[in-house]
Amino acid sequence: MNIRHGLYRFLDSETEKYRDLRLGLVSNATSVDHTFEHTMHRLMNHPTATLTAVFGPQHGVFGHTQDNMVEWHSYRDHQTGLPFFSLYGETRIPTEEMMEHVDAVVFDIQDVGSRYYTFIYTMANVMKACARDHKKMIVLDRPNPINGVDVEGAVVESGYTSFVGMYPIPNRHGMTCGELALMFNDLFEINCDLDVVSMEGWKRDMWFDQTGVPWVIPSPNMPTPDTATVYPGMCLIEGTNVSEGRGTTRPFEIVGAPFIEPRRFLRRLVDCHLPGVRFRELMFRPTFQKFKGEPCGGVQLHVTDRNRFRPVLTAVAVIKVLRELYPNHFQWKLPPYEYEYVKLPFDILAGSSTLRREIETGTSLVDIQERWLKDEKEFRNIRTQYLIYD
Repeated sequence: MNIRHGLYRFLDSETEKYRDLRLGLVSNATSVDHTFEHTMHRLMNHPTATLTAVFGPQHGVFGHTQDNMVEWHSYRDHQTGLPFFSLYGETRIPTEEMMEHVDAVVFDIQDVGSRYYTFIYTMANVMKACARDHKKMIVLDRPNPINGVDVEGAVVESGYTSFVGMYPIPNRHGMTCGELALMFNDLFEINCDLDVVSMEGWKRDMWFDQTGVPWVIPSPNMPTPDTATVYPGMCLIEGTNVSEGRGTTRPFEIVGAPFIEPRRFLRRLVDCHLPGVRFRELMFRPTFQKFKGEPCGGVQLHVTDRNRFRPVLTAVAVIKVLRELYPNHFQWKLPPYEYEYVKLPFDILAGSSTLRREIETGTSLVDIQERWLKDEKEFRNIRTQYLIYD
């Protein structure tokens, strides 16, 4: 294997430090080692670790619930006998009653490198609970699958924070969970007792397929690292009435609707001269969510140069073209969205109403991108003190 993520270092040399502590584990299906054995079982079978509770984020401990489904509730697992606590249901922050089961909480989940992905905010909420209840927080670091170099997009503005944007970070942040934990704890003053167990061998310019780490689907609509590559931009399609490809085998790489004529749409996108991506016209029929069972025209994104590809810029171009071509059909999706019942979902995803208003007034792609370049520069400067890896 090319790298050893934080789980290995924790099991090899760190658990002795916590021998006398009852450990909680925040995990999901991605919490595995290189042989696909789950962190839960590694801890249960470890001679110096005592696992007493498991906490699950959005999509559940086993990643089986779809987006925005909050139906999964806490329960006692019949196989392990452990309490499984939901952090995406009645509460998103561990209660004092939940925390009574543990002395320290271990976080070990694969993130995808995008601001909207809620696992990093579950991590932040657990950190807050640890600070509140005077517990230790331990983050086992894993790779950012779309590299730790590239940063893109505007930061979340005041008044638009949500569970898809809890802090002012860009759409694509270029940080690992461990680095984000250090930033959240210090810059945003969570101030918990935090340990980050870093990886060995990971370099910032690595993409996931260069790490030797096995890919496990982190959520039902994140099937491959290719999905993660386009997601920092194409997730914005969720805030419209156009399908982002859920209900197909290539979510976020496919976009379309029944009112779209594929060839016309394709030609306009080609004229945008977007770097590192080609578009292919297609027809598709989603099996669930938007336009379930209806034939849709659209395009599929084919990333041809992932180092040049700009997912946020690409998604904004897609939305601009859709609105210009189909002004009588294209709409912004209405609330609710991710526990938000007032603001438009697109504004929540974008982190402000600015991008939507720019699209509505016909602001050029160049000018839109120019606006968020300042945010990117400031964020790069801020994050420097929290970066662990070269």
